[in-house]
Amino acid sequence: MCDYQKVKTSKLVFKGEKRKTKEKKHKKSKRHKKEDKEKQKRDEEIAQDTKSHGGWWKATKIEEFKGTIAIEMGKHVYVCAMDNGMFTLGAPRPEGDGPDLPEQLTCVVVSDSKIALKTGFGKYLSVDRQNLIVGVSDAISIKEQWEPVFQEDKLALMAPNGCFVSCNSEGDLVATSRSAGSEEIIQIRSISEKPPDKKDDDTPVEEKNVLNMKECEVNYVKKFQSWQDQKLRLSEEDANRLDKAKTDGLLHEALLDRRSKMKSDRYCM
Repeated sequence: MCDYQKVKTSKLVFKGEKRKTKEKKHKKSKRHKKEDKEKQKRDEEIAQDTKSHGGWWKATKIEEFKGTIAIEMGKHVYVCAMDNGMFTLGAPRPEGDGPDLPEQLTCVVVSDSKIALKTGFGKYLSVDRQNLIVGVSDAISIKEQWEPVFQEDKLALMAPNGCFVSCNSEGDLVATSRSAGSEEIIQIRSISEKPPDKKDDDTPVEEKNVLNMKECEVNYVKKFQSWQDQKLRLSEEDANRLDKAKTDGLLHEALLDRRSKMKSDRYCM
């Protein structure tokens, strides 16, 4: 009896019935666990930083420089616009408070690398002949375009005169330094809704910017055709079927089938 007990038993499986196998649980590697912990830690730090600034979050790329923003120079100290068109630094804000109204600017993204800034008085920022930053312009020209410069998670703002923004000993906002040191490092904070992260677009080139599925089919025929005379051979079947195939996730199979019937695909001769 002892010998019989050593034999492993299993559930009886009838002919034609598939044996069920236990799904293997994929354990996260130590590297993935470490990455998850680091991400969680970063998210917590960002949330705490945003909370300490009254809901104003730190913008880290030019795509986020939209809507209402504030320029932070020093901890909880913001650039402040005055009614005479000049700028200075406001008083330090309490922990948990955001910038005051005179410290809030409207940011307009002009290009992939340039922005324009407008005060609450409706004037755009520029630089005068004494390299003082002023808000006196009614419209955006080259003199009102600013360039955020990122390096090693740090940000400096280059003025239209090619110098970086800082505050002088008199408390005026100026653009006098050709290089960005500790005095020129700033933070851009926003209260607008944060844009979602862009995901990599893996759409094939043949399917981008097409008006209809017939045009998409032409692109694939051009790519895979095997005719030496280089003349297009298109299927005469209704192209509307391709719309349903795309909805069902079978577009490539349907296109391949149409090309194979025309014997025009180099992979289905």
